[in-house]
Amino acid sequence: MGLLDGKVALITGASRGIGRAIALKFASEGADVAFTDITVDETTLTELRAFGHRAEAYASDASDFAQAHEVVAKIAETFGRIDILVNNAGITRDTLLLRMDEKQWDDVLGVNLKSAFNFIHAAAPIMARQRSGSIISLSSVVGMHGNAGQSNYSASKAGLIGLTKSVAKELGARGVRANCIAPGFIRSTMTEAVPQEMRESWVKTIPMRREGTPEDVAGVALFLASELSSYVTGQVVNCCGGMGC
Repeated sequence: MGLLDGKVALITGASRGIGRAIALKFASEGADVAFTDITVDETTLTELRAFGHRAEAYASDASDFAQAHEVVAKIAETFGRIDILVNNAGITRDTLLLRMDEKQWDDVLGVNLKSAFNFIHAAAPIMARQRSGSIISLSSVVGMHGNAGQSNYSASKAGLIGLTKSVAKELGARGVRANCIAPGFIRSTMTEAVPQEMRESWVKTIPMRREGTPEDVAGVALFLASELSSYVTGQVVNCCGGMGC
């Protein structure tokens, strides 16, 4: 038996990276998985279905309030319930604050923070009626400590922490939990584009002396999605190799 047998998980931005790793981890533990992204990745969908559980993909702009509600309604109708929501959709538009234009600010806050509000607003009533549910949002260590050149990204990730803690207080009595994961330096297509020398210098600042992997984050998400964390809510779990100490 898997830790998520009989559960239905909805994951935003799951065609690649951390979202994809979480989707695959959940499917391997018995969950039916619905995922969204701007463009559906058929390879990810095929890999999910190979675990023998139901999987569906939906092309959707997570930052659009109406689209988020529409896709959540479709998923609830198709799967019959939603037990787990993972708010993973995110982008970066890095530049120093004094060079940042309004669109760079609005785009990042819209995708990273507003999308989480959109999906929580749509899925929370379903979970409340079920008297159970786990909401997991992907924040970041820079949401806790800030980072030069990422004021928009840092603000969006800090906002997710405040949103999560408020949702935990509002929905706890209905059996719905809300928590954040704060990844650190995680290997991705974005970090792989950074020169090797620079990456090595970053790794030296991490107590565990290595980059994290999407699978590292997926393991934390599995804990927060499962009954192993049944009395955990309103928390931020760092997954950073110690760099956020």
